[in-house]
Amino acid sequence: MALHLYNTLSKKRELFQPLRDKEVGMYVCGPTVYGHSHLGHAKSYVSFDVIVRYLRYSGYRVRYVQNITDVGHLLGDTDDGEDRLVKQSKAEQKHPMEVADEYTRSYFEDMDALGVLRPDISPRATGHITEQIEIIKTLLQKGLAYEGNGSVYFDVRKFHAYGKLSGRVLEEMESGKRVEIKSEKRNPEDFALWKKATPEHVMRWPSPWSVGFPGWHIECSAMSMKYLGEGFDIHGGGLENQFPHHECEIAQSEGATGKPFVKYWLHNNMVTVDGQKMGKSLGNFTTLKDAFKRWEPEVVRFFILQSHYRSTLDFSNEAVDGAGRGLARLRQTFQQLAGRIQTAPEGNEPHTISLDTYRSEFCKAMDDDFNTPQAIAVLFELGKEINGLIASGKPFGRGSLQEIDEVRKELASGVLGILEETIAPQSLNGTSEADLLGLIVEIRKDIRAQKLWGISDKIRDGLQKLGIVIEDTKEGAQWKKVT
Repeated sequence: MALHLYNTLSKKRELFQPLRDKEVGMYVCGPTVYGHSHLGHAKSYVSFDVIVRYLRYSGYRVRYVQNITDVGHLLGDTDDGEDRLVKQSKAEQKHPMEVADEYTRSYFEDMDALGVLRPDISPRATGHITEQIEIIKTLLQKGLAYEGNGSVYFDVRKFHAYGKLSGRVLEEMESGKRVEIKSEKRNPEDFALWKKATPEHVMRWPSPWSVGFPGWHIECSAMSMKYLGEGFDIHGGGLENQFPHHECEIAQSEGATGKPFVKYWLHNNMVTVDGQKMGKSLGNFTTLKDAFKRWEPEVVRFFILQSHYRSTLDFSNEAVDGAGRGLARLRQTFQQLAGRIQTAPEGNEPHTISLDTYRSEFCKAMDDDFNTPQAIAVLFELGKEINGLIASGKPFGRGSLQEIDEVRKELASGVLGILEETIAPQSLNGTSEADLLGLIVEIRKDIRAQKLWGISDKIRDGLQKLGIVIEDTKEGAQWKKVT
């Protein structure tokens, strides 16, 4: 099965065919760095991290660009609000760039903890002012933009395809406006390409029109086209960016070049709390730094991947706790497998698991618009078979068992970014913890076969006091650690 993805631009699933054979250019809107990252950010960047990982696993050479917005992201959709970074700098009594640097470092700390691979290129908006000015010049020359009192605006009525991504109609947008048109704007829907800075505005650069700063939307057009070309394969971002941000990107980019901007638009859905969007403006967000105080970052990542990237993810402590228990089961399975590998002989019996079947089912799930919940379900099915092999007590060869663990490295670690640490149990005088507990479980199995229930219960209760729970399942007795 070939990779199919849902293209927001066409509103349908499409076969993925990049512009250049086996090469993918991918741009994802990065954070506006005026605060610590929260779970909503994690949902987006973990989702696109897995997409990049799977494309590379599938043999594509991916150039992944994700920007840092450190200027020009104005409050509201009308280009009349305050710059988010400037507002935060006033609140913290710091220079805006000091705020930007602090929260950029914080963002990458959180992403590193989540196992999110660093982008190939992480351009900052303030480092690409020249490129933005050049695009604005082109739009003015083509009559798609106009200047007013030192600011420059894109005339959306001159770009007839405006609304093709979001499905919004200009007439409907105009009738829905309840804000007064500023004197330099011709239409309320027009958006800022360049803003003249007020005397107290710290973030300011010279331009042909005024000393000012760029609008939010022009930044992503300039940075994506600089590093990926005038037309590229995938543009991603949160669903909330579909309008106006991505709609405006298309208008100004295609208006400037006369070429199609992006072939596939991918949008991840939001994190909700009690059905309401999680966000800083609503005050219902949980920062990742706070989340990591309660849960391992890998648990948070696993929680996110249990929902499809285009589905909402409702956050609760109980839901993340449940994800943690599921991850612990997978981890325990591979820890026990690692214990067997350590002590297994070189030869002896080969395993009976059809690993190619699991690889095929995993890829089938990921080829279906990156269906990570189904891919995780495949790993759990593999885990059941592994538990059955371990419970059988048969003398499988080391190389045979290592073949199974390679699938963990390949699919779970390589694509999903989970179970990435070396799965190796602690040892005592060269004997693994998994082997010791496995031996106890086997002895208890023999005791139960002799119906010596009192001794069996004593073993179970004694282990429970040590934080080890024995569960009797269809595949045999299994143990797990509890905290």
